[in-house]
Amino acid sequence: MRSLALVVLVTALVPAAARAQTPPPDTPFTLSAAIDRAMSANPAILAARTRRAIGTAGLAVAGERLNPEGRVELDRDTPRQTYALAMPLELGGKRRSRIAVAEAELRTADAEIAQVIADTRNAVRRAYFDRVLAEARLSLLDDVQSIMTRARDAAQQRFDAGDVPRLEVLQAELALATAQNETTGARGTVAATRSQFNALLGLSLDAPTTLVPVTLDAAITFDVAIARAQASNAELAVISRRLDAQRARIALAKSLRTPDVTPEGALTHGFDEEAGFQTGWRAVLAVTLPIFTTHKAGVTFEEAALTQLTAERSAVVARITSEVAAATTVADAQRQQYIRYRDQIIPQARQVEQMADDAYRLGRTGIAEYLLALQAARDVRLRSLQAEADLQAALTELERAMGTPLQP
Repeated sequence: MRSLALVVLVTALVPAAARAQTPPPDTPFTLSAAIDRAMSANPAILAARTRRAIGTAGLAVAGERLNPEGRVELDRDTPRQTYALAMPLELGGKRRSRIAVAEAELRTADAEIAQVIADTRNAVRRAYFDRVLAEARLSLLDDVQSIMTRARDAAQQRFDAGDVPRLEVLQAELALATAQNETTGARGTVAATRSQFNALLGLSLDAPTTLVPVTLDAAITFDVAIARAQASNAELAVISRRLDAQRARIALAKSLRTPDVTPEGALTHGFDEEAGFQTGWRAVLAVTLPIFTTHKAGVTFEEAALTQLTAERSAVVARITSEVAAATTVADAQRQQYIRYRDQIIPQARQVEQMADDAYRLGRTGIAEYLLALQAARDVRLRSLQAEADLQAALTELERAMGTPLQP
């Protein structure tokens, strides 16, 4: 009874959100659901989000003020004791500039997290369609295996009836064995793509997840793609935040050229044989003299770094523009090819399969013509899958080049 009560208590204490982290077995994943799951459970994203804590701590460090200095002096001469307090003062807006740098670095960390999220989203999309197409290929090969089984049975029936020689049965069995062998390899590919997909979602590699096929995304023109890339590209956002941080560092370097001052107040106390006990005070103002170090080199260094980052951003913009242009061109061509396969070629291939099957069963053709027709139809269907794979790869590459989701 105590064990049962402990189990009930532990179950009650586990938060509902934690119990919901792992989806129920065989829960179908849409692409959007898979991406949502990765956003909350992908290890790379979880690790990237820890950067913000570092940036927040850095902001707190930048806001710290200098500590006062206390000093006690004991002398043989009068006055014998001196108690001094000095308070360093930073001039030129040094503290304000440090805070501005820390805030810019925090925004840079946020942009880097967003870039990791964009990269993970793109990886999930790639893994999703790799698995969808691997499963579609396995389904196609299973279908081909069924067709080859029917062909083998038909050849056996015609052989038993004395219509065809034993050679036709052997040819049909060879075609069936080849189809079975290809199906075995396809099953391994499906298992591999499932493991990669589950890993991105933070699930166990052998979790029994299923996918929901998605419809074809609407076409994106180059003008729309490049406009969205310039507005939301994660890589551009990172380098823009770095530019802001570098400008803040230049302001900090310039503030360091302003000398600091340290006001100091002292209380003196001592005993003189003629005057007795005496108490006095002393005020001091110390100023840093910029003789050996003027921080001019620091300003020059930070300005050079800004020039380098500006040139780097221009290079990134040029690269993204060319990659988006190439990706949209390839995606448009692959879209047209896939649609032609889907709407025209595949229906014709299925019709050829059916006609070849009927012709062989009726004894109008031999096994060689029958298997050749089936092989041609099979190759067309496999090329259709490859066209779809090429299309999804092109769309995934376009999303990567844009640095933002294809659909807003």
